[in-house]
Amino acid sequence: MAYQFALYEKKGRIAHVTINRPESMNALHPPANEELSEIWDDFQADDDLWVAILTGTGERAFCAGADLKFMASSGQSGTQTRENSGGFAGIDTRFDLWKPVIAAVNGYCLAGGFETALACDIIIAAEHAQFGMPEPRWGLDAGPTGYHRLVRQIPTKVAMEMLLTGKFITARRAQELGLVNDVVPLEELIPAAERCANEILECAPLSIRGTKQAAYSGLDHPLEIAARLGFEERIKSAASEDRIEGPRAFAAKRLPVWKGR
Repeated sequence: MAYQFALYEKKGRIAHVTINRPESMNALHPPANEELSEIWDDFQADDDLWVAILTGTGERAFCAGADLKFMASSGQSGTQTRENSGGFAGIDTRFDLWKPVIAAVNGYCLAGGFETALACDIIIAAEHAQFGMPEPRWGLDAGPTGYHRLVRQIPTKVAMEMLLTGKFITARRAQELGLVNDVVPLEELIPAAERCANEILECAPLSIRGTKQAAYSGLDHPLEIAARLGFEERIKSAASEDRIEGPRAFAAKRLPVWKGR
């Protein structure tokens, strides 16, 4: 299906999702958010897709956040979406997506764009990328999840400095803080993201989803309680054919053939 504000391509088990508004530094308005929500709905429902890579068109920006020019001219919120749409970029408040998502940050990653990257599981950044939440400089705030995600992922004082000043940090600084997994030249960005995706694909997909759900959901509980909880995706994994295939492949000294069921 063709989209106006995003590109969506399926390559084997990998979904490539690209924000496609380069004239606006890939800033998003409600129609773009709706398209991205439809894409994530499809990715989530497609049993043949096991991992996604999210990036932006061009070399300048991954996503500069909400389209402030659209907000000024229309009087609408740049994040306005239908209920249960997944929020900004269709993923910001999508808390039930247990398939892994890799952000390939190709430039400015700001405000809602930064929140979108923080909602991904792994971030690979181009060397020139910059990250920041400058919303307060324009009378806005990093809601609904930006400030909550940031203070959970880096030291509180560093997060608060970024949130209260709106200052940007470089890709290298983001890597030092643990926000970014790898920093590469721009021309190597998508290949690096694809290598990471293929490493994930070496693992059993249901095991990956169970691991993701348990890791994130367990943060809401003390360790002793989290260890006792039965997470739905882990239960599915435990009852899967792949649970049998893994040990058999190991014993036979061969690569496992995952079915995702």
